[in-house]
Amino acid sequence: MSRILGLIPARGGSKAMPRKNILPLCGKSLVQRAWEGARVSGALDRVILSTDDEEIAAHGRAIGLEVPFLRPAAFAGDASPMIDVATHALEALRKADNYVPEAVMILQPTSPLRSPAHIRRAAELLEGHEAVCSVLPLPQDLSPSYLMKIREDGCLDYFMPDGGRFTRRQDLPIAYRREGTIFLTRTEVILEQRSFYGRRCFPMRMEPNEVLNIDTPEDWREAERVLGGRNG
Repeated sequence: MSRILGLIPARGGSKAMPRKNILPLCGKSLVQRAWEGARVSGALDRVILSTDDEEIAAHGRAIGLEVPFLRPAAFAGDASPMIDVATHALEALRKADNYVPEAVMILQPTSPLRSPAHIRRAAELLEGHEAVCSVLPLPQDLSPSYLMKIREDGCLDYFMPDGGRFTRRQDLPIAYRREGTIFLTRTEVILEQRSFYGRRCFPMRMEPNEVLNIDTPEDWREAERVLGGRNG
C-alpha cells in the first residue's frame, strides 16, 4: 500500500455556520470525526490538520491530532483553492522533516459519514491510477444528454450534441457528480499538474445513504438525524 498522507483541512472562516468544524455533532466535532475515521482505517501513513485558526489547532491537538503548522491566511480565504492547501502542506512537511508521501487524501470534515472502510477502499483503488475520487450517480433524467438549453435565438436545443439520438430515458448514459467524501491523489500529480484528478482518476461510486455534506444549518440537522439514528 502506498504511503498516504491524510490531510484534514479546517479553516476558521466559515460564514454559513461559524465554527462548524469544532462544534459538537452528536457528541463529536467534525474534525474529531475525520481524525477518528482516518486513524481507525489503518490505511494512512500520517494524518495532519491544516488550519489557520488557533482555536481549531488547539482542539486538534487536544484530541491527539498532529498540527505541524498554522496555514497562512493567503491559503485560508473563501476563494482559496484546495490545491493550494495541499501544496502548502506538502512543502511545509518536506521542509520540516523531509517527509514526502506518495499520495495525499483530503479528508474534508464536512463529510461526517465517511467511514474507515471508505478510506481503506480508496487506498486499494489507487493501485494503477493517479487519483481516486468519490462520486454519486445522478438520476437519469439529469443526464446531460437528456437536458435542454435555450439558444441565443431563444429556442430550445439539446444540451449535448448527442442528445437527439436518445429516444428512451433508460438508454441515457448515467452522469455522476463529485462529492466530498474522498479525494486521493498521488503527490506528483498535485505538484506537477496542480490537479486532484490527474489523467487517470478512478471513480469510487457511493450510494446516496453514504453521502452527506455539511454547508448549512439544514445540513447539520440532517447529519444529526442520520448519525443519531445510527447511534440509536
